[in-house]
Amino acid sequence: MKWTGSTRQGASRAFTLVELLVVIAIIGILVALLLPAVQSARESARRTKCVNNLKQLALACHNHHDVHQTFPRNGSASDPLSSHAQIPGDRGTGCCGPGAPHWSWIARALPFIEQSNVYNDAGVPTNNLNANAQTLAVLAMAPGFLACPSDETSPRTRTTSADLGGITVGVTSYKGVSGGNWGADYYPGSVAVSTPYSNANVNESNALDARNGLEIGDGLLWRADIRRGPMRFSDILDGSSNTFLIGEDIPKFINWNAWPYTNGAVGTCAIPPNIGIGEPQSTTLAQVGNWPERYSFRSRHPGGLQFANADGSVRFVRSNIALLTYRALATRGGGETVAE
Repeated sequence: MKWTGSTRQGASRAFTLVELLVVIAIIGILVALLLPAVQSARESARRTKCVNNLKQLALACHNHHDVHQTFPRNGSASDPLSSHAQIPGDRGTGCCGPGAPHWSWIARALPFIEQSNVYNDAGVPTNNLNANAQTLAVLAMAPGFLACPSDETSPRTRTTSADLGGITVGVTSYKGVSGGNWGADYYPGSVAVSTPYSNANVNESNALDARNGLEIGDGLLWRADIRRGPMRFSDILDGSSNTFLIGEDIPKFINWNAWPYTNGAVGTCAIPPNIGIGEPQSTTLAQVGNWPERYSFRSRHPGGLQFANADGSVRFVRSNIALLTYRALATRGGGETVAE
C-alpha cells in the first residue's frame, strides 16, 4: 500500500544567520568599492566648477584691462598712503581699515562679472567701506562665484576679518597673487616682522623691495598696489601663461579673507601651498591670526590647488611643489625658467 502522508511541497526556506551575515558582508564590500568612485566623481564636478569660477574672474580682469588699460587694483586712490603709520609723518601702508575706500581688485572687477548694480550700490571705488548702510550690505554679501564647492567654510560671512573692526564681510575662495617675495609689513620703513618664508639671497641694495611682498609685490595683485599705478600685460615679462594671477584659499584657516577688502583678497606664494590643512589646532584664534605664515593659498582638492594664469588658463599645482618653482610661477618678471 502506498503511503500518502501529506508533505509541504515548495515551502520557502528562510535564510540562516550565517547566510544573512554573508549577504551583508558582500553588500558592505560593494559599497566600499563604489564609494571612492562616487566621491571621485563628486570632487571632479566640484573641481570643474572651481575652474570655471577662476576663469570667470580671470576674464573679468582681462575685460577690466581692455577698458582701463590695467588689471584691477587694490587700495585707495584718494588716500594711497594711509594706515599703519608707525611714527608721525610716516607714509604708512595705504592698505587697511574701513574708514577709507580700501576696495579690492574683486570689488573693482564687479562690472565685468555682470555685477554693475552691486558695484554702484556699494559706491565702489569712492565710498569708504563703512560709508553707509547700503555699502555695508554689499560688504556682507557672499557671491556664489567666489565660493569653490570644495571649500567647506560655513557660513560665508564673518565679523572677525582682520583690520575691519567688526564689520560683517563676505569671504572668498579666490585671491589675487601678490608674488613670491615676503617678509615685511610697512612701507617704506624697515622690516617689521620676521617670518620663516622671507626671501634669502637678495641684493642688499634693494633688500626691502625684495622682501616686502605685502607692500611691493613682485606678482600682479597685492594690497595697496594702486600706489604703483597701472599693471599691464606688457609688465608680465615672464609670459602670461607662466604667471599666476588668482589662486584658491579656504577662509576658515586665515582671518585675512574678505572679498571686497584690499587686505583680504590677496595672498603670497612665498609661503608654501596648503599651510594649515590637516595641522593640529589649525583653526585656533592664534593660528588663523598668524598672518606671516597664513597669508597664502590653500584648497580642499586632493593633492593640491588651482591657479588661474594671467592668460586665463587654469593650472593645477601639487602641494609638494618645490618652493622655488612655486615662487617663480608667482612673479611677473623674475626671468625664471619653469618646467611644466
